[in-house]
Amino acid sequence: MAGTKTVTFDRHQHMLVLANGESRRGVDSYDFLLHRADLQGMRPTELKEALRRVLVDGEVVVNITHDDSVDEEYSVAEPVSFKLSAGQLIVSVGHVNNAIDNDEEAASVFPPLLAPYLKRQRASVRSVEMDLYSYHPLIWNIEISCSLRGRDMADLFQIGEGTLALLRAFESGELTRETALELLRSGNASVLIGQEEGPWLDVKSAHYDLRSPYGKISIAQAVARFANAEHGGIVVVGMRGKRVPGGEIISSTCPVPVDGRTLRSYQTAIEQHLYPPPDYLSIETVPVDGGRLIVLHIPPQPEEHKPFLVHGAIVDGRIEGAFISIVRRRGESSIPITAPAVHATMAAGRALLRRGELPADLEDRP
Repeated sequence: MAGTKTVTFDRHQHMLVLANGESRRGVDSYDFLLHRADLQGMRPTELKEALRRVLVDGEVVVNITHDDSVDEEYSVAEPVSFKLSAGQLIVSVGHVNNAIDNDEEAASVFPPLLAPYLKRQRASVRSVEMDLYSYHPLIWNIEISCSLRGRDMADLFQIGEGTLALLRAFESGELTRETALELLRSGNASVLIGQEEGPWLDVKSAHYDLRSPYGKISIAQAVARFANAEHGGIVVVGMRGKRVPGGEIISSTCPVPVDGRTLRSYQTAIEQHLYPPPDYLSIETVPVDGGRLIVLHIPPQPEEHKPFLVHGAIVDGRIEGAFISIVRRRGESSIPITAPAVHATMAAGRALLRRGELPADLEDRP
């Protein structure tokens, strides 16, 4: 029924009562346990009202479990929980990080790191504190204030999960090709929104037109740019970039249609126009916002395989099918490999074939 509340608090039984009539008790008076399935459709304002009835001052904690049954004593709680604190409903994330061991450093690291993602989610970091009961490993409790409008509790839980995924990806101190790939494959692509494109990451909002020579050459060049780069890279089809002062950031996801022929079409275009074939190139689909993205991952390539050549070139918007193009990634843009660099590579190869060593004037060339 439209007027039925999704959750209420029974003061006499001291338990939360769901719309379907099921009840959820807690370990103690101020600690409740919900199943993740309970969050679907549960209105945050109604949970907030129910928790306010538990006590006047202090905090009420709602832990979440993925267990099939909700057992207050034996269920394992997720690192994402909810808290009523000072009358505000908060998303709380418990993050294990031994590299940071004081509040001042944590406050300078975590909020700026999470700001681009949380801003898009209409949320912000409220506080960062060390769990007083943790020693090894250290657990940081990150509290997040979220706009409740137009959301259910499952949405808020997803914000917490996204926060946790981003924190785990940044364990090394910065977003890397490997951690970005992990986020994409785990269904957390939206966490990358607000992050900068760079020397190993490129996004495209729509499919390459693989029915045309232009599209086939374009995808081959996109892969070649990273194959010729030092650290490899990732091309994501289904995310939109936006120019900002100082560069370009990922602004949104825009899932692309995928069918049984999509990945093979990408693979065929690359095979036809890129030589040699890059080692361990992967082309896969990943979930996002109810749709799919195409992710092309190009690991760092052996130097002896470079430069990677594209059969065909795009010159002033025109297709030059008889040309060979050689490109590499530098920063956010692509640049052609220069004639001196190509000549140096060829000359070095010939020298090695003849004498087994490089001449002195070639050893220091780019």
